[in-house]
Amino acid sequence: MATNKNFLPNVIKQLSKELKNLNDSPPEGITVVVNDDDFSSIFADIKGPAGTPYENGIFRMKLLLSNDFPQSPPKGYFITKIFHPNIATNGEICVNTLKKDWNPNLGLRHVFTVIRCLLIEPFPESALNEQAGKMLLEDYDEYARHARLYTGIHALKAKPKPKTGAICESTSALNVDQTNTVHADKVSFPSSTPLNHAPIPSKILGMASQDQNVIPAPSAKVVEAPVAQKKEAVAAATMAKAQADKKKIDARKKSLKRL
Repeated sequence: MATNKNFLPNVIKQLSKELKNLNDSPPEGITVVVNDDDFSSIFADIKGPAGTPYENGIFRMKLLLSNDFPQSPPKGYFITKIFHPNIATNGEICVNTLKKDWNPNLGLRHVFTVIRCLLIEPFPESALNEQAGKMLLEDYDEYARHARLYTGIHALKAKPKPKTGAICESTSALNVDQTNTVHADKVSFPSSTPLNHAPIPSKILGMASQDQNVIPAPSAKVVEAPVAQKKEAVAAATMAKAQADKKKIDARKKSLKRL
C-alpha cells in the first residue's frame, strides 16, 4: 500500500492543509476520515440528500490517489452498496470531474461535493449501472423503489440526535416524584437546629393543610352501630316477652280468685 512517502513534499503539504480544512469545516452531509499516515486512500461518509431515494442513509466511499496526484485525478469508489446509474456494481464512480473535466486545482472539497450532488441528480446517459440508468429513464417510481430498497438494506443508519429537552423533563419529573415522597419517620434535620424549632418540610405542611379539609374517617361507634341496634332489638324482644309472661301470670291469679 502506498504511503505519504510516495508523494512529493509539496503535495503532502497541500493534502495536509486540505484535509485539515475538511475536518474543521466539513461540507454539508460529508464527513471525511483523516489518516495522517496515509494520504493514498481517503475515506468519507456521505449522508443521503433529503428528498432522494438515498435519504436517511449514510454511504461510505473512498478516493484513491495515485503517485502523480494532483496531475492525474483520483479514482472514486462507493464501499457501501448503492443502486445508482453512475455507480457500478463494484462501487466505481463515473463522473466527468474525475475524468475529462479534471483540473489539478479543483481540490478534494470540490470532488466530494460533486459526488454527493450526483446522488441528487444522476446522469443516466453515461450510466455504469445500465439497469439503474434504463429504469431511471423509463420508470422513475420503480427506480426510486429499488434505490430505497438498497438504502434500507445496505446503507449505514444515521444516529438520531438525543432529545435533550425531553430527557431533562422526564428526569426532572422523576426527581420531583422522589423528593416529594417524604416519610415522617425518615425526615432529618441539621444537628445545629434544635428539634423543637426545626423547619417542617413543605410536603408535610401540605399534607397537614390538606388534612384540615378532609372529612374524618368514621369513628368506632359508627362502625359498631349495627351491633348496638341488634342489642336494642334483643332487649326490646326480651321486654315484650316479660310483659307477655306478666299478663299470663295476672290472668292465672284472676282465675284462682274465682275459684
